[in-house]
Amino acid sequence: MPAAPISMRKLKEILRLKYGCALSHRQIGKSLSVSPSVVSMYANRAAQLGITDWPLEPHWDDTSLNQAFLRTKVKKKAVSLPDWARIHLELKQKTMTLQLLWEEYVERNKANHYSYNHFCRLYQAWRKLQSPSMRQNHKAGEKLFVDYCGPTLQVVNPTTGECRTAQVFVAVMGASNYTYAEATWTQGLEDWVMSHARCFEFLGGVPELVIPDNLRSAVSKTCRYEPDLNPTYQQLAYHYDTVVVPARPYKPKDKAKAEVAVQIVERWIMAKLRNEQHYSLRTLNLRIAELLIALNNKPMKKLPGSRQSQFEQLDQPALNPLPSIAYCFTQVKTVRVHLDYHVEVEKHYYSVPHALIKQKLEAHISGELVRLFHQGREVAVHPRSSQAGKHSTLAQHMPEAHRQHCQWTPARFEAWASQIGDETSTLVAQLLQSKNHPEQSYRACLGMLNLSKKYPHDRVNAACSRALETGIKRVAGVRSILEKGLDKQPLPQAQPDRLAEIEHPNIRGKGYYH
Repeated sequence: MPAAPISMRKLKEILRLKYGCALSHRQIGKSLSVSPSVVSMYANRAAQLGITDWPLEPHWDDTSLNQAFLRTKVKKKAVSLPDWARIHLELKQKTMTLQLLWEEYVERNKANHYSYNHFCRLYQAWRKLQSPSMRQNHKAGEKLFVDYCGPTLQVVNPTTGECRTAQVFVAVMGASNYTYAEATWTQGLEDWVMSHARCFEFLGGVPELVIPDNLRSAVSKTCRYEPDLNPTYQQLAYHYDTVVVPARPYKPKDKAKAEVAVQIVERWIMAKLRNEQHYSLRTLNLRIAELLIALNNKPMKKLPGSRQSQFEQLDQPALNPLPSIAYCFTQVKTVRVHLDYHVEVEKHYYSVPHALIKQKLEAHISGELVRLFHQGREVAVHPRSSQAGKHSTLAQHMPEAHRQHCQWTPARFEAWASQIGDETSTLVAQLLQSKNHPEQSYRACLGMLNLSKKYPHDRVNAACSRALETGIKRVAGVRSILEKGLDKQPLPQAQPDRLAEIEHPNIRGKGYYH
């Protein structure tokens, strides 16, 4: 390769600055307005000629120096090329850096090695030549990508022969590509959440992040920057102590791992099931589990080992442990307290403290309980009921007046009346029996018993006795007896009917009309 066309003066200046002033090639190039690569080329040739010091020896005049540099060719060092695939896998470790890997590379190749900057450039160039699924650098145990396949599977009802479609849920670990798949009836909230729980059990641990798509079961309100997670899905993340970070809408590259995993499951599992008939979801999932084992143990083309071996080496040791308490599906929804201090959950009504009327609460609905929270504090717990239109009411949630009203029963009124006297008890019993429904007499009974707050029990009992004798059955009549003091006077004697004693032929008498 001929020397670059620079003057002898500039050539000598390169040698002076390098050996006399000990400047770097970049500094020399900036000083002389030449590129660092030109400086490096002439320094290489000078080293071949044995020039390693300044000033030059006397025999190096301009003519001999020019001829020697023209005859000398640049010799490239035989530099050992790093194993980029191994370096790419090493970088998936949480604490690994490219700087540390370069230092280890230099330690193994002390004589000939690349500089750190060139090492980084070569690694980035290698990554660009790989498939798009490898462009994201995923740390071990960090991300789990989840999605559904587009095609569905058929499940045949053995009794009717009816075919029902099943959705296929797919999850893949970012670092190892370890894949999980299962069939569910729907993409609804419960199937979506419970698929995550079964996936965590399959992995034997919990990743730091879960990356879903923006389907309705995961995201209540999509947004490029601040998506609003479904509260039930968020409650699952809280139970497993992980974080849900939805991919941006219409940005499939954010979850490229999931896209590739879905494609692989469709090709290597669903395609093999196309000619098979399954008569229950359970048998279908057992068959998917068999094919999943083969898929994860299949050797990878561009990385060493299989998904299973990569998972055991990278992701499995870095996963967080599963919680000690198994997850139970808990639906979370926002409810408003009605004026009767009840909230409606699945057409059944549950009471809450009456002070929360018109407030918004968060209902956690599990298989057996309905738990109600206000600003993160639990305010009520009820057994879950399937009776539509019915009420579950706790006495401590009611206002004092309502609580006392609920304690009104015929037996309770009769017990209160018996404490005043027998005649009072008899009159109250007659009031309760005078209506088709005892509740219609509660107010009259209460008014009768309230007379004992103003008058002594013996007077009230005497007034009730006079009312029974005279046929009075209203509270106003008994009150009038007390106000006029008639309870203290003897009852009026019955007057004899003197007309009945008269006998005369012109008086027909009442028997005539019979």
